Amino acid sequence: MPKLNIVILAAGLGKRMHSTLPKVLHPLAGRSLLSHVLDTARTLVPEKICVVYGHGGETVPQTIADKKLIWVKQEPQLGTGHALMQTLPHLDKKGVTLVLYGDVPLTRVETLKKLMAAAAAKYLALLTLELDEPSGYGRIVRSSKGGKITAIVEDKDASKAQRQIREINTGIMAIPNQYLHNWLPRLENRNAQKEYYLTDIVALAVKDGVRVEAAQPDHAWEILGINSKVQLAALERIYQNESANRLLEQGVTLADPSRIDIRGQLACGSDVAIDINCIFEGLVQLGDNVRVGAHSILKDVEVAAGTVIAPFSHIEDAEIGKNCRIGPYARIRPGTRLASEVHIGNFVEVKNSSIAAGSKANHLSYIGDAVVGKNVNIGAGTITCNYDGANKHQTIIEDDVFIGSDTQLIAPVTVAKGATIGAGSTITKNTPPESLTLSRAKQMSIAGWKRPVKKAKSGK
Repeated sequence: MPKLNIVILAAGLGKRMHSTLPKVLHPLAGRSLLSHVLDTARTLVPEKICVVYGHGGETVPQTIADKKLIWVKQEPQLGTGHALMQTLPHLDKKGVTLVLYGDVPLTRVETLKKLMAAAAAKYLALLTLELDEPSGYGRIVRSSKGGKITAIVEDKDASKAQRQIREINTGIMAIPNQYLHNWLPRLENRNAQKEYYLTDIVALAVKDGVRVEAAQPDHAWEILGINSKVQLAALERIYQNESANRLLEQGVTLADPSRIDIRGQLACGSDVAIDINCIFEGLVQLGDNVRVGAHSILKDVEVAAGTVIAPFSHIEDAEIGKNCRIGPYARIRPGTRLASEVHIGNFVEVKNSSIAAGSKANHLSYIGDAVVGKNVNIGAGTITCNYDGANKHQTIIEDDVFIGSDTQLIAPVTVAKGATIGAGSTITKNTPPESLTLSRAKQMSIAGWKRPVKKAKSGK
């Protein structure tokens, strides 16, 4: 295999985005446009990846923060050919350079492999596509005999006859490096934009007798670029629809494929069911027979087999064991680990805590910085008071503990195995095992007490 260099052109301003954020950093499915392109590029295992940036200054390289990338600044921006010229000192003399675009995020690896196969390390290969509405794109000009590619004409420079051509240039191309180092210095800016067009290397290839090949993607959306928020929203829906279709093909049940958002990686076992308007971020793994209720959000979560997540639950950076019951309206925060058959009910929040098998917190409780043992029952309104205003402290609840409703556990504190805490207690000291512990103010009734009444307003 010849050496592969990849250049990603990412210097565009994106005026129609109406944003101070560089265009390539706008998010699609939870990641920047440029991140999508970089992920695709890395899959091809190139010798080096050069990213040409410009508008937005150092914001782009600082945001991506990958030391393995070669960052090349284009200033001023004088066209795609000029952008690629800036990378020449970094490109090998032999091998192939693949040119990608930082605002074209969904080109598939299979398509790029097809393009490189067409180049075969000795031809110039273009990714082209036939469109019913080609306006705005450069047109592929072919000879009348044999249909060989002879040129690319930009839309603004095309004649009336050339604008009728439906085959368009996507801009993505594979160029043998032995020609690239020769062609780029020969580019000129004699055009309507006064820019150095990368597409002019086609005419140079024809002049030098180098064959120009073409490859086509399987899907039109693979070559769609982003220039406005309208286009970004449209491509987001395409991405989500494609993701939903892949899940359906894998056997996942989706209540409505048009109402799911995957902003990362979602891996599902068999017989997984997902209700409407669920969002999956980061890396999410759902085991066999997992059920996710409507309007739930899962981020960087591993959920074991048989667990049911009721609607409106929010789970982040957590491990959920087998056959658990979560929600509705539960919040599981980072650092939480639930063992098998744990129940976390409505309006319960758990943070940075481990809860052992069979334990339950079914209503209106906060469990933070805690270690909870097996078969513990945590009553409604229980709070682990873990923060003293400066530092966090741990609460330990051992096996078989029963905690009555409206209990405050003032950390650091340990509730020993088998203990029972009476409802309404504030626990500030470690409790003995197998005992009832409670702390309540003495109940009083005051005879003859009258509830205050409002004073009548003057003048009425």
